[in-house]
Amino acid sequence: MAARPLVARQPNERLQQLIQEASCSNAGLARRVNLCGAEHGLDLRYDKTSVARWLRGQQPRGQAPAVIAEAIGRKLGRGVSVEEIGMADGKNLSSGIGLQFSATLSGALEQVCELWRSDVGRRDFLTGAAVAASALVEPSRDWLITPPDPVVARSGAVRVGPSDVAAIKATTQMLVDLDHRFGSGHVRPVVVHYLNSVVSGLLSGGYRDDTGRQLFAAVARLTELAGYMAVDTGQPGLAQRYYIQALRLAQAADDRGYGGYVLAASMSHLAATLGNPREIAQLARAAQEGARSVATPTAMAMFYAAEARGHALLGDARACEAVAAKALAAMERRNPEDDPDWIVHFDDAYLADELAHCHRDLEQAGQAEKYARRALDLHPPTRVRRRAVDLVLLATAQLQQREVERACETGTQAVRLLSGLRSNRGVEYLDEFRRRLEPYREQRVVREFQARAEAEAA
Repeated sequence: MAARPLVARQPNERLQQLIQEASCSNAGLARRVNLCGAEHGLDLRYDKTSVARWLRGQQPRGQAPAVIAEAIGRKLGRGVSVEEIGMADGKNLSSGIGLQFSATLSGALEQVCELWRSDVGRRDFLTGAAVAASALVEPSRDWLITPPDPVVARSGAVRVGPSDVAAIKATTQMLVDLDHRFGSGHVRPVVVHYLNSVVSGLLSGGYRDDTGRQLFAAVARLTELAGYMAVDTGQPGLAQRYYIQALRLAQAADDRGYGGYVLAASMSHLAATLGNPREIAQLARAAQEGARSVATPTAMAMFYAAEARGHALLGDARACEAVAAKALAAMERRNPEDDPDWIVHFDDAYLADELAHCHRDLEQAGQAEKYARRALDLHPPTRVRRRAVDLVLLATAQLQQREVERACETGTQAVRLLSGLRSNRGVEYLDEFRRRLEPYREQRVVREFQARAEAEAA
């Protein structure tokens, strides 16, 4: 059978990874493919040279890719798709990659690894993907009704232990710190390459059940971080896919608390960015319901605050105030020593930030200013992006009170901070504030501010 080059015309790293995982030689794989093909009535005569050509990026015609996937899958003891061996030829790759909450663990691992590979390869259907509206809430339903995977242990060529999990956690914390200081534009490519090159290999390794749960918990957090960074680099459709897969990994980790966090802190905020307030409240309530038995008061405060954001955007002040009161009460009961590491960052500063958003959206400018100032007083200097956002919130509250000069002074401080960041979210906040200034565009202080903002953006 004649071979044709892959569309990407690049070495087939996916096939190479699977061959290594299966501990199979090129000649051994060729032999298995020929035998598997014979069972399907095909006269295949591949040898180690054929496999070497596949690894260089050539693809056999006809049924051969499916036979290759079946043969290597038998050696691995699990199902392997044509996409997973890198032989979909670019035509059968579904734009739905990453949008499913997979029913099986093997399907979940295949899907998340394919998402990482596609992201690293900058597939057009991912980088330009729009948010799938139906997939904003549907995964939360699947998460609510699906029990944790009963067994996650697996055999593999590479043995994975606690030190590997610790390395992922340490790397994640380092990347979080860099993201806070410099914005996701500087950091996200590093995260995605680490997931694709290192973490995917660990997921395909061998581990005991307890280690596997810890591994999935650590990978869920890093996957969620990659999703947040996609939001911060202006790719909400890609972020949605990462969030859904982080939710599925949290389910495999048997971590209902973190699953709730992904819904309330990630997916609901994505819905807010997209202007879908009803979905914000739905996702936050799903988090509350699904994690109620395990969530600490700090986590519940975050879940309530997320719901309050939805009610505020809907213009329902009474519902917003009722849920915000629950968030404040939960924070008073918190004991940071009881909190898991994924929630320790949610402190009084972050809650004040959430409430400032609520009051801004309800046009309650005095309360918005109060909470924005409180957030700025409490956020440490290292949270550069968050402080910039809160400065914009404060400037907006001042503008809502028609204090135009003070608003421009505060906005100038935000511009200075944002000049050192690569953050699409920060730019969006600033752009919205600048639009709010339009009715006052003839005032000298506004013209000067707009000119300064334009100069920094150039």
